[in-house]
Amino acid sequence: MADTKREIERKYESDDSGLPDLTGVGKIAEVLDRGLVELDATYYDTADQRLAAAGLTLRRRTGGSDAGWHLKFPVAPGVRDEIRAPLSDTVPDEIAALVRSRVRGTELVPVVRLRSARDVRHLVDADGALLAEASVDTVTADRLAGKGGSAQWTEIEVELADGGDPAFLDQVDKRLRKAGVRPSKSPSKLARALEQTGGRRPGSGRQAKPVTAGDHVLAYVREQREAILGHDPGVRRDVPDAVHQMRVATRRMRSTFRTYRTVLDPAVTEPVSVELKWLAGELGADRDQEVLSERLLTALDDLSPAAVSGPVRRRLTTWASAKHSSVHGHLVAILDSARYLALLDSLDALLADPPLRKKAARKLEKVLAKAARKDFAKVSRLVTEALDLPPGEECDVAVHQARKKAKRTRYAGEAAVPALGGPARSLAKSMKSLTSRLGEHQDSVMARRTLRELAAVAHAAGESTFTYGLLYGREEARAADVETDLPGLWNEIRAKVSV
Repeated sequence: MADTKREIERKYESDDSGLPDLTGVGKIAEVLDRGLVELDATYYDTADQRLAAAGLTLRRRTGGSDAGWHLKFPVAPGVRDEIRAPLSDTVPDEIAALVRSRVRGTELVPVVRLRSARDVRHLVDADGALLAEASVDTVTADRLAGKGGSAQWTEIEVELADGGDPAFLDQVDKRLRKAGVRPSKSPSKLARALEQTGGRRPGSGRQAKPVTAGDHVLAYVREQREAILGHDPGVRRDVPDAVHQMRVATRRMRSTFRTYRTVLDPAVTEPVSVELKWLAGELGADRDQEVLSERLLTALDDLSPAAVSGPVRRRLTTWASAKHSSVHGHLVAILDSARYLALLDSLDALLADPPLRKKAARKLEKVLAKAARKDFAKVSRLVTEALDLPPGEECDVAVHQARKKAKRTRYAGEAAVPALGGPARSLAKSMKSLTSRLGEHQDSVMARRTLRELAAVAHAAGESTFTYGLLYGREEARAADVETDLPGLWNEIRAKVSV
């Protein structure tokens, strides 16, 4: 079974002088010699090094206290999440699943072997508690795939102890720099090995600066494709907010295809949009459940004890847990499906050979502004229609339709920000405010539907339904507040937007 560790570390170049004395830095009371450890790691990737290009590292390592398979995901500079699995001859299934969106049907092969002689020091405080582990690593790298050779270097690595304050590493950094030690130019040993044994480091090339309307739209689509791939492992691991962020990326891309139909040929993008809608729907089941559960439990917490009649909390938590478990299992199966992997292949193909139309080569300001104005006009029509309806089911549907169009317009504004600047940023900000308020209305609609269902089950079990009715009434009031506030909010937005 794989487990996860948050790794926070700094890497430095090293010469023959080794590790400077760190005693007295911050809370360091003593530097303990823990001896020499021999490590032998084989790194795996596709032949075209897709994992390395995304900043991921997958290795099988022997030696040391954590021998096994390690998969590392970048979180921030100097911060990575390391997924560990026991030592075996082949890549463990739970590890392989986390890179499936990158690898797909391509084989993982050994690309680099790194052998390190690690001279370990423990940095401890006055009570003997570990603050960080510092080591001087003498590394030998051998390229195993393609044309390449060998390389050797020595580096200093300082890794923060579990639960430590990252600010402590800043204190160590200051001392090392004062001693003439400089940060490593490579983010990892693998990146350095690939660069020194076989040319340019994968992923080191930069995209050309967007110039035309087509350039800007494709840059935004490429960003969303990367977000889908990047959040895939988090969805599989049930990381908080991963489902939401992946769903947002699918919606942003689909909205971009629809808004900028004069830039990208819809004959090519529409089939991809259909699949993105399918994926967003599958992701939505989990996300909507998460939001609804949190909303209902928070509302229950706001009630006085006297207003809670019967086992309402137990029924709510049981319902939420059962729903999430079922939905998440289904979602993981979706991410393993041939349909999902085919969608990723389609996105790669679209970006490799983009279906640009004539207007894609025109001045980006004119093309993007016109598309954004068109979307805003549609939002205006839908909001006006919703305002003309009395409270009820028809109004609920109209508000929901306005919210969906406002989201699309928000994403259109975001895509246009690099080209249009302030006006597009104002549009995106205003549409975010509108969708947030309209989202409160839709959440109330869904909460009332669920409360009715739960109340029916509770009644059949002989339980009191008083609390469900009370929560239902509060949800009605929250929706009414949105309907009351909407005219004023919409007038403010119309006064601000100037695309």
